[in-house]
Amino acid sequence: MDTELLQIEPPHLTFVFELKKQSSCLVHLANNASHYVAFKVKTTSPKKYCVRPTIGIIKPHASCDFTVTMQPQRSAPPDFQCKDKFLIQSTIVPVGTTPDQISSQFFSKETGNYVEEKKLRVVLISPPSSPVLLPVNSDLYHHDSLAGYKDRIPTVDGLENLPPSLTVAEEKSLEPTQDMEEDTTGEDMISKHVENDPRTQSKIEVEIGMKQGEDDLRLNLAKDYEELKSRLSIMESKLREADETIAKLTEEKRANTREKNLLKLELEMLKRKRNMKRPQVGFPLLFVCVVALVSVTVGYYVHP
Repeated sequence: MDTELLQIEPPHLTFVFELKKQSSCLVHLANNASHYVAFKVKTTSPKKYCVRPTIGIIKPHASCDFTVTMQPQRSAPPDFQCKDKFLIQSTIVPVGTTPDQISSQFFSKETGNYVEEKKLRVVLISPPSSPVLLPVNSDLYHHDSLAGYKDRIPTVDGLENLPPSLTVAEEKSLEPTQDMEEDTTGEDMISKHVENDPRTQSKIEVEIGMKQGEDDLRLNLAKDYEELKSRLSIMESKLREADETIAKLTEEKRANTREKNLLKLELEMLKRKRNMKRPQVGFPLLFVCVVALVSVTVGYYVHP
């Protein structure tokens, strides 16, 4: 084709690098063709970056943006030289194609499709010394809204079709590209800031502030949740120990009660045995005395 399908701005991705903080960059895609164009974003470090959306469809002569967010990093690369790259693939799709219908075959050159590819380098810059963050890639925002375009767009053969009402972009998981090679030549990184529109600056500052506030809020909520979870687990363990102790004490009380009842029963039986009269053995004393007296009397009369 004589002209490129997509005009991509900026030519590189610039991130304000700060340790343990996220940084975002906006990429603007403009459809230069009179056809529907599907795009797909790949990166050499899918775990390091989050792209939203990774796949989308752009109407003829319309535009679309996607955001690249660099996850918080624990250490900075040597001399701020980042070797990460992004690959943007674009191809022509029929009218009415939805992001759900887009597959990897659309961007495969082996099937005979015309696939346009463009690589973007990653540039890291230090945070400004002033308290106000300078915006990144804000010169991309000077583009027309989709609302000004007509609903009816001519196709290749001159006929008019009714396209989808809006450009739809769907988030899909990042796919690491295999055909991207490391370019070591011409890797001089740009360290100067591009002067931006004040309106764009304020917009990016608000977005960065909101994102940082959301991240801080999520971090605080996660910490509070973990703390409450640990406290709850401690309380549950203490409650289980208390239940076990109560069960042991209850069982010991029952055993003591049974032993007490047995002792009472034995004591009552002993008292009963003590109160019972013992049977007399031999002759009573009075009987012995009477017999003795009678014997003496008889003996006296028998032997005067």
